[in-house]
Amino acid sequence: MAHELVPLPYDYTALEPFIDEQTVHLHHDLHQKAYVDGLNAAEKKLAEARAAGDYALVKHWSRELAFHGSGAFMHEFYWANMAPAGKGGGGEPTGELAEQIKKDFGSFEAFKKHYGAAAVAVEGSGWAVLGWQPQGKQLVILQSEKHQQLTQWGVVPLLVCDVWEHAYYLKYQNKRAAYVEAWWNVVNWADVAARLGKARG
Repeated sequence: MAHELVPLPYDYTALEPFIDEQTVHLHHDLHQKAYVDGLNAAEKKLAEARAAGDYALVKHWSRELAFHGSGAFMHEFYWANMAPAGKGGGGEPTGELAEQIKKDFGSFEAFKKHYGAAAVAVEGSGWAVLGWQPQGKQLVILQSEKHQQLTQWGVVPLLVCDVWEHAYYLKYQNKRAAYVEAWWNVVNWADVAARLGKARG
């Protein structure tokens, strides 16, 4: 069954003034759709290879599967991880999420500085990721170059910040740090907390 582009959970203008309408249109309707289309193409080609018993291009299509699949799914997390400022977006986490952040990072401010620094320092295109590490029963902050590199097996993504230039360049140009600082105003902590609850099982 083919993957489909998941609709935004809010209007294209909902993240204004922190993330502009035009960027949201381009980011969701063009960039994310390209990843979904690429994922479908890779899965189709790998199915054809299995049917034909011809694996000459398996390395290529496996890479395409990882790249486009990671891009498609990370963007689903990204949009769900945000909400309009003052209407679920921004502020600070509460409850078990807040307690876990304090336990693993010392304080929310320490976490925010660490996560923000990781996002700004990603080399080239990629993501900052707050994930749940089941083995250590702890939260970890990772950087992911592109989508599928420098990740950690087993870690469940909870909060992702897209720092590919298409996520911010129209409004912030090359000022990635300004984009990351503005992004905190639309973080949907309720969504992050729900993901943590599921990841803990």
